[in-house]
This record gives sequence, structure tokens and C-alpha cells, in this order.
Amino acid sequence: MMKIFFMTIVEQSFLALRTWLRRLCVAMAVGCLLASHLANAGCLDNARMVGVNLSGAEFASEKLPGTIFKDYVYPDVADMRHFQSVGMNTFRLPFLWERIQPQLFAPLNPTELQRIVDTAAAAQSLGVCLILDVHNYGEYRGNPIGSTEVPRAALGDLWVRLSATFKDPANVAFGLMNEPSKLPTADWAATAQQTLNALRKNGAKNLILVPGGSWSGAHAWFAKDGAISNADAFRTFHDPANNYLIETHQYADANFSGTHSSCIDPARLSVIMSNITQWATSTKQRLFLGEFGVPANQQCLDALAAIVGAMKGSPVWGGWTYWAAGQWLGSYPFSIQFDSSGDKPQLAILKNGM
Repeated sequence: MMKIFFMTIVEQSFLALRTWLRRLCVAMAVGCLLASHLANAGCLDNARMVGVNLSGAEFASEKLPGTIFKDYVYPDVADMRHFQSVGMNTFRLPFLWERIQPQLFAPLNPTELQRIVDTAAAAQSLGVCLILDVHNYGEYRGNPIGSTEVPRAALGDLWVRLSATFKDPANVAFGLMNEPSKLPTADWAATAQQTLNALRKNGAKNLILVPGGSWSGAHAWFAKDGAISNADAFRTFHDPANNYLIETHQYADANFSGTHSSCIDPARLSVIMSNITQWATSTKQRLFLGEFGVPANQQCLDALAAIVGAMKGSPVWGGWTYWAAGQWLGSYPFSIQFDSSGDKPQLAILKNGM
């Protein structure tokens, strides 16, 4: 104690310099690590995006606005860090339109917006891509897009407001609407084109994920909804910035709903995936599998391998996000949320598809 108290000015200066140099070295190391992450991941459309949906912010849609940490929750950076450590570089963030914009054509809720901003900042700190996913099935407060209550332009207004905050195309991508099943496919295709055009007109440079109509299922891509199928409706979809992916989903149970514990023959899933891949090739479109998932029994793990294997190495597929992970999923059988026992069996198959 006395020796430290009576240090000379020279000794004190030397210690201060040494401390400063140590801090500089640490800062440079962190900066180099972050730069390395940013150089190898992100939302750019020429990068292969592989990851998982981080579920929680879309919970309790029947409780609006709901209470944070009671009814719904946003992801923890520790979850992102874990999945990044196994090779993932993309996270899809489902959230509710009504929470972020409590009134149509009105300003965004600043508190809820900050929660999304914080999640995007966490993703940026890791150099990974965050897909903002409006998880509303094509409706707002129970009314479909295109109705008198929810004009088509309302979705464009939401996204233009969001794009004013999330301007970095390397950090955030825009998923226009999850499974727009509440309106006809033809109407959805027109709405999606109008929304994308509004974003580009307002200067957005982000990657845009454009889901197919109805439930966006690859298995039903050629099925008619009225007079038109997704294959018809999105054949000529275009983006002046040429920075978009057509989003599809595919579950492996018999009715393709992702609600059962048994799965169909993997060969059948391979055909489904092959057919939509051929469609994308012939129409010069590119695809993104925004949702797919299975429980951890062998029959379903084989089905998962068929889905992942159909995308691996294909230039048509810009990437995928598995459904799902999240600390509030509990015993949900499709979950790959890690716990004290380690990673879930599905993750080993997903790794093979990266």
C-alpha cells in the first residue's frame, strides 16, 4: 500500500501508458473480430443466408398490445451468439403489426420500435442478418389487407416507416408479411408489388423477402386460388433494385401445417422441393425458405434431411430459416432452442445443409 502511494511521477506515467496500450489492443482485437463477422455474413442478396426463426415477439396476438415479458418477449443476444457458433448467420424476427403500429397510417410505437432496434443492434454486433417479419397472416386487427378497414396502402405505409429506421442493408432485411392467407393470392401479389415499389421509391436498399400467397407452401405453389396460383402470380414479380427473394414455407406432416408429430415420405418432399426449384429456374426467380420444421423422431428427421438436401448447393435458394427457437417455446416439439442437455437433434441435420 505504502509503495503504491509513494510511486514517482515517472512510474505512475508508465503504468497509465501501459493500461492505455492494453485497452487499445483489446479494442483493436474486438474491432478486427467484428470486421471479420461483417465481411462474412449479412443480409446482402449474394450471401447464402442460413438460420432460425427466433420466436417470442409475435406471441399473444389475442392480447393487444400485451405486456412485455408477460405476454411476449424479444430474443436474447445469447441465443443469437449460440446459433452463430454452429454456423448460422441469419435470424428471422416475427413480430405483430398492431404492436409496432397501433393505428394505421400513424407513427410507430416508440417503445416497441426501440425493442426491435435493440434486437437489430444485437444482430449487428455479431455481424449477422436480422429479417423483420410482420407475422400477421395478411390482416390487421382481424381485417384483411385490401378491405375498407385496411387499405392496401397501409402495408406500404408501415414498411416505409420501418425503413426510415432500419436503413443498413447489411444488417436488416424486410419480410413483407408472414403467410398472407387472409386475402386472395392475386390480391396479395398486387399488394406485395405495390409495397416493394413504395420501399424502393423511398430509397430503401434492403433485401426484401416476398412471401407467396395463402400459406406460402411450396407443396401448393401450383394450386389455384380462384383463377391463379403462386406460380402464376409471382412469375413476373420484379424489383427495380433486383434485391429480393420469393419466400416459401414447407412443413413435413401430411397436411403440411406443421402441427403433427408424424411426417410424410422424404421422397415426396424431395419432389415438392424439386418442383418449386425448377419453377424458380425457369422464371429466373430466387427463393428463400422462411419456415420449415419437424419434431425429433427419426421419420421426421429423415424428412428434414430431404428438405435441407434439396436446397444445398442450389443457386436458386438464397437461404432458409428453420422454425423455430426461442426461450419461451418450452416443450414445443419443433424447437431447436438449446438447454442444459445441449442442442436438439434437428440441429445436426441443419448443419449438414449449411
